[in-house]
Amino acid sequence: QVQLVESGGGLVQPGGSLRLSCAASRSLFTFYTMGWYRQAPGTERELVAYWRTGVITDGTEYGDSVKGRFTISGEDTKRTVHLQMNNLRPEDTAVYYCFYRNSLDADSNYWGQGTQVTVSS
Repeated sequence: QVQLVESGGGLVQPGGSLRLSCAASRSLFTFYTMGWYRQAPGTERELVAYWRTGVITDGTEYGDSVKGRFTISGEDTKRTVHLQMNNLRPEDTAVYYCFYRNSLDADSNYWGQGTQVTVSS
């Protein structure tokens, strides 16, 4: 019903930076949440960050492992989010999955195909 287009993944050295972007192809929700989860082989999927639209201001949330290093931002009417990832570590290596959902309905989630981020020297 909706396509999530992800970009920006790739190979980077430890301490380097990458910028991920994700855009939803059409609007489904008045208030929505977009962001990323990530999953490395043999691990559980974990929250990276999300951006939530609001009437007056928008909100953000970060997983504990990326706080202070990653920054998420959004373009509301474009249904687009950007994740600036700085000071990358090898343990950040994972497939990053964009998601898009109704902020008022936890069961409305849509997922992107995933983009690989590899941090290695």
